[in-house]
Amino acid sequence: MNMSRLPVISNKRVLTTSSSSSENGQDLGPAQKKIRKDPEPVKPHAAATIIGGRRPPVAATRAPISRPVKGMGAATVAAAPSRGVLKQSIASTAPKGGNMKLTAAPTATKGGGGGGGGGATKRHAWDLKGKVSDMESKVRNYQTKFQSVNQENEVLKGTMVDMKKSLQRQKIQISEYEEELQALSGVRDELEKVSSEKSGIEREFSNLDGKYKVMETLRDSQETELQTLKMKLSVQESTLARQQVTLRDTDEEVRSLRDTVVQQKDELHAGEMERRQLHNAIQELKGNIRVFCRVRPLVEGGLSKHIQLPTSDTKAITLAKTEESHTGKTADTQKNYNFNFDRVFGPQASQQEVFEEISLLVQSALDGYNVCCFAYGQTGSGKTFTMEGAEFDESRGVIPRAVKQIFRAAEKLGAQGWEFTFTASFVEIYNESLRDLLYTGKASKRPEHEIRKSTSNEVTITNLTYEKVSNEDQVLGLIMLANQNRSTAQTTQNDRSSRSHSVFQLDIEGVNVGRDVKCKSTLCLVDLAGSERLLKSQSQGERFKEMTAINGSLSNLGIVITALANKESYVPYRNSKLTYLLQSCLGGNSKTLMFVNIAPESDSFGETLNSLRFASKVNDCVIGTASANRK
Repeated sequence: MNMSRLPVISNKRVLTTSSSSSENGQDLGPAQKKIRKDPEPVKPHAAATIIGGRRPPVAATRAPISRPVKGMGAATVAAAPSRGVLKQSIASTAPKGGNMKLTAAPTATKGGGGGGGGGATKRHAWDLKGKVSDMESKVRNYQTKFQSVNQENEVLKGTMVDMKKSLQRQKIQISEYEEELQALSGVRDELEKVSSEKSGIEREFSNLDGKYKVMETLRDSQETELQTLKMKLSVQESTLARQQVTLRDTDEEVRSLRDTVVQQKDELHAGEMERRQLHNAIQELKGNIRVFCRVRPLVEGGLSKHIQLPTSDTKAITLAKTEESHTGKTADTQKNYNFNFDRVFGPQASQQEVFEEISLLVQSALDGYNVCCFAYGQTGSGKTFTMEGAEFDESRGVIPRAVKQIFRAAEKLGAQGWEFTFTASFVEIYNESLRDLLYTGKASKRPEHEIRKSTSNEVTITNLTYEKVSNEDQVLGLIMLANQNRSTAQTTQNDRSSRSHSVFQLDIEGVNVGRDVKCKSTLCLVDLAGSERLLKSQSQGERFKEMTAINGSLSNLGIVITALANKESYVPYRNSKLTYLLQSCLGGNSKTLMFVNIAPESDSFGETLNSLRFASKVNDCVIGTASANRK
């Protein structure tokens, strides 16, 4: 419903110039009789606008009888003409508590009459009765209009009530709409979010659709491949059936082979035990103390004239000395000194050739026997080269080669159930005092060492560094460290002369859990300091002190060897640190090898002769038979 087109009806009641009852019309008659000819105009409360050329009757200009009515705004009332009277429009505007403005616009009828509808002729001033008649006619017309307006007003009031109810319903509906609109605003945001999600899902769907097509293609290829694999599987199943039959036959063969392997292991262990017995029987036949002689080559090459090595005998060596006649009447005479050892190596012998002769002796260390190998000779005769050698493989000496053989043999024995642990130590005897060559701390805090002998006759050194080793490289690293710490000095006979005795020990412990067998042994490799004469070395000061200590310990070694050779009841091992440390190697349960190194120079004839005589004494020495340390 469009409310802007409806007339606005005020709640205030408005009284017009005509009365709403018949009484008003009756009372108006006597009053009109009393009106003068020319009455004074009365100023109305509200201005009146006269539409038309004529002036309204005097009665119409009177102030309307009104009472203040609480108004709601402006009201416009339109009344239809009655009995041929022209339609008039009345406009009234009344603010709150104020008067109303009335506007009347009379219009002529079809007959062209104005005033009272009787005629257009103006009455004379004296025709008061006619004027009264005209006024009465107008009053009746106004009363009729007023009644019509009242009726319309009542209708409008009813309409107003309905409109208020409708307005109230519309307000409620508007509030409901506002609530729905507020809810719809959230729905709009959610719709936008859903729209964005929808677009994302559509893109994802597009991607998935592409992937799906790719997967379909892949599926087709996989199905083709599956068919191929099924065919292969059928072939493989038939092959598997044949292989299972073969496998059963193989299992039976494996079981028989396992029994054979167990039997062969037992035979192998028995053979290993027999090999050890035979091997050590051979070593015992060769002598528990064996002596090898090695001649150092000349610097310019070749062999000196006073040393003779028979080509047919590898165990003999001869020193020839030409003596002049004291009288001059006879010719010069030549005196020969013949010596025999277990093996004699000439100047052309290689390091590998030398080691091959002692490799069987080194093998005895893994069999549970103590093994000792030491080099003896004058300074500059090649003892250190024989024992340690150079850095190159073909020039390596006895110590690195022996270590290499020990670890390789231990690895092979591991296949037979043996497990070995190795502990290395390196000590030197300098001026009759012990020094740890593996010590890496400060020199001022170097500890003191003493030789101790346990109840089981095992010789140990206090405060000595013992390193656990598991491979050849670790031992070679320890040897390099010991060479850096070893005492050396330059003498007239050697640019780098060893001024101490060095002793390398490798303690070996083996166990065979399956056979419940244990063994323990020690491999001792000694590089002795060189013997020298004061007249030849011309040592002074610190060098003289070192020479005296070296010669004293070597002399005590000779005394011990002589006592052992003569089978004396008392052997003076404690006379020097060297013999006390090598006690188990010289007279105990050990297999011992001595290298005697000689210099080929003619001016070293006297030292060479003394060294060969000492080695001959050692070679003649017979000690008790060594036994394996097994449990």
